[in-house]
Amino acid sequence: MSVIRKIVQYALNLDSSDIHLEEESPIAIRVNSDIQLIDKILHKKDMDILLGEILDNEKLDQFNKSGDLDTSIGLEGLSRIRINAYVANEKRCLTLRILPDNLPKWQDLGLPKPFIELTNKHRGLVLCTGPTGSGKSTTLAAFINCILETQKRHILTIEDPIEFEFNHTQNSIIHQREVKRDTKSFSSALKAALREDPDIIYIGEMRDLETIQLAITAAETGHLVLGTLHTSSAAKTVERIVDVFPADQQEQARLQVSTSLAGIMSQTLCKNKAGKRSLAYELLINTPAIANLIRERKVSQIYSQLQTGSNDGMNTLEQCLQELIDKNKISLEEGLGKASNPKALIQS
Repeated sequence: MSVIRKIVQYALNLDSSDIHLEEESPIAIRVNSDIQLIDKILHKKDMDILLGEILDNEKLDQFNKSGDLDTSIGLEGLSRIRINAYVANEKRCLTLRILPDNLPKWQDLGLPKPFIELTNKHRGLVLCTGPTGSGKSTTLAAFINCILETQKRHILTIEDPIEFEFNHTQNSIIHQREVKRDTKSFSSALKAALREDPDIIYIGEMRDLETIQLAITAAETGHLVLGTLHTSSAAKTVERIVDVFPADQQEQARLQVSTSLAGIMSQTLCKNKAGKRSLAYELLINTPAIANLIRERKVSQIYSQLQTGSNDGMNTLEQCLQELIDKNKISLEEGLGKASNPKALIQS
């Protein structure tokens, strides 16, 4: 068995999410959010073999020259892995994110039905936000999978790197473009996307002004646009999008966001009492009241709208955490640690 398959198989047996490798150091894995060290040193010769197994000559040369590389591969019968290779303290290191071999289904992930109902929209911006490792990509993969199975659409993804691999279905078709492999950048792929007749465009990460501008434009011109951001709440997501624009364009950006936004799911993963992880989320659905708050620069009042918006399918993160606590799935301490507004959790 190859070195990479041995390591990934061991990690899978422990239900690990990430593997950390550094030459001449112990192997480390992340299990249920915690790092665990394994009594096994990865020697320099092992790293040579490992890199040869997971990288082709072109990517290996790129890593040796730049000291950084992002890519992904599939290990048949095991899983896909997202690879980040880097150099630290003059040692070669790898962080491997284990991705499910099978495409996720929204029911299995516990995603809220009001969020999945956004798959029926034909235009607008649907964002999934949260910290690194909170399952954003998995959530949107389930969202896309639902569309592929139930609707007749053309989906175009722009990713860096491609994580989940999709296939055409009897109903829909999907094309996945990887930045630096199939296209120069997110922005150049987005510009081209508008001429490629997509119904849905998935942007792996909305990193800069140009990408965000193009995403909003695509949402305004009759596309359902999916994307991720590293923000911790729905209100902060709106602020982040508007703030990325120059000061003299922010008023226009605020108006565009108020009309183009369809929904925001801001999520995190909590350690539960069963030794696994439970999804906690805040969900915003863009109602006329929410749109008006965005236009009127009253983003700080969005939280109270989420608190009282259950009829529209909305909830705050604290309401979701409280439900998990009440059902004895997570501890109060874990809930307080994940809450954006711990006082709201204590008072509820």
